Amino acid sequence: MDGLVGVLALQGAFRAHEEALSSLGVESRQVRTPADLAEVDALVMPGGESTTMSKLLESSGLFDALAERIADGMPVFGTCAGMILLATDVLDGRPDQRSFGAIDLAVRRNGYGRQVDSFETEIDVTGLDEPFHAVFIRAPKVESVGADVEVLATHDGVPVLARHGAVFVASFHPELTGDARLHAAFVQSISK
Repeated sequence: MDGLVGVLALQGAFRAHEEALSSLGVESRQVRTPADLAEVDALVMPGGESTTMSKLLESSGLFDALAERIADGMPVFGTCAGMILLATDVLDGRPDQRSFGAIDLAVRRNGYGRQVDSFETEIDVTGLDEPFHAVFIRAPKVESVGADVEVLATHDGVPVLARHGAVFVASFHPELTGDARLHAAFVQSISK
């Protein structure tokens, strides 16, 4: 890939995403301001706390700039809280919490339970030869999927990895596994 991948660096596990991209030889840059966003060709939105991230996106002036870039087709990969921020419907979110409505999913914050309910499991992913080790930490749970959304992996019958156009989302943390295959799939989708 020739372009520069941004990693939203307001809160959450953004450094682990940078490391995953670096392991693939992909140049990345932290995005904290609209000026940073203007310099990147794609964006990874990490896990973290979705309501805090929503507030930080507003206070940094990034929300509207990012909404415009996503609407214009910028590729984006959202994991955990990133998935929540990209979904059309956030169930049990704060009343003032905004999302980008970039992928037709209804997600429930902390849908698998609190921190103590975090778990790891192997999932089969469309396009990967071997199972992927998925780490779920206070993960969102997908409760409905729009007709145009491609589900790439499920856990107990529930979608956990999905894509629609240039928007790629995971309810788990692929950056915490040392396995960069999902980051590679995202980067390959950018190159097409």
